[in-house]
Amino acid sequence: MYAESERPRSIWLRSERAGRGPAPGHDRAGIAAAAVGLADAGGLEAVSMRKVAGVIGAGATALYRYVDSRDELVQLMLDAVLADLRYPLLTGAWRADVLALARALDAVCREHPWTVDVLQGQPPMSPHGVVLLERALAALEPVDAPGQVKLEAVALTIGLVATVARTELAAGRSTEEWRSAQEEYLRSVVVAGEHPHLARAITTSTPASGDQDLLGRLLPRVLTGALGVTDA
Repeated sequence: MYAESERPRSIWLRSERAGRGPAPGHDRAGIAAAAVGLADAGGLEAVSMRKVAGVIGAGATALYRYVDSRDELVQLMLDAVLADLRYPLLTGAWRADVLALARALDAVCREHPWTVDVLQGQPPMSPHGVVLLERALAALEPVDAPGQVKLEAVALTIGLVATVARTELAAGRSTEEWRSAQEEYLRSVVVAGEHPHLARAITTSTPASGDQDLLGRLLPRVLTGALGVTDA
């Protein structure tokens, strides 16, 4: 076993079981699956060490043999669902490739809505999270930008995916339907003539071409600004 001062802080650098003692009766995959089931049914707030222990048939304190905290449990959960991410083939057209990857991640968010709360933090640092980062950086390979800038662009992409997914999941319909309802209200406000700047912004808006969904419109602009590129 590690001495306390030498014990890795990251769960991913620790073995699933100590070098001594009886073999554990559970594993990280089973624990993660139980926790994901709870979160899919009741949201992230439905996940507690006690509830997960109950699902796998362990004592409340036994779970701490496998994870040190609920935060580590959430890491296991996110890594488990990222394993199902279906990566698109890269084409060399980096904007389209990153957008395709973002849509694949968006599909995971919609299947597991609680992930939006986790992904709006820092990029996932776990085995499958690292695969996601590697694939995103591979998509950005044609871009002439420093590695740190590319990492920041990837982080912005992940955060934007989570934000868009949260908006649509909260509305219970597509963002286009939600936007139409909001625009209907804004037009009624503008007619009153009390908000000239808002009125100008609305009346000078032009229909977006190409991708009509929110993610498809926003992500290319976010990437262009984050990466500092000017090419078309």
